[in-house]
Amino acid sequence: MRVNKWWAIHKWLPVFKAMPAMIRELYTNKDLGFLSMESFFGLRTTIMVQYWRSADELMDYAKGQNHLTAWREFNQKIGNNGVVGIYHETYIVPKGQYECMYGNMPAYGLARATGHQAITPELHSARQHLDAGL
Repeated sequence: MRVNKWWAIHKWLPVFKAMPAMIRELYTNKDLGFLSMESFFGLRTTIMVQYWRSADELMDYAKGQNHLTAWREFNQKIGNNGVVGIYHETYIVPKGQYECMYGNMPAYGLARATGHQAITPELHSARQHLDAGL
């Protein structure tokens, strides 16, 4: 979400407030296919990176009651007036076609969603992780 007009708080705050209910639903109902997420907050923009079991489950959720209601309300109340922007980016990453390495970190990001692999002498480089399919 990107706030384009700060002074129009009555317009963008409801968009911001629609997210917690959906996030609670996702964490509560693991059968929806949601794995995990991370949020980042800037001055105008918030970014939420989500990890899903499959693109189909993500698309199914987008058509579900909570998300569809929020989407309809956004279009009715905001539409294209320019006060607040929203965006989605979807990347399909096949198993074994990514790597992630964390040092001195708790489970975070992709590791939080898929599992944390310890750095060992055999698995200490990005190439070794990719070759091992981790």
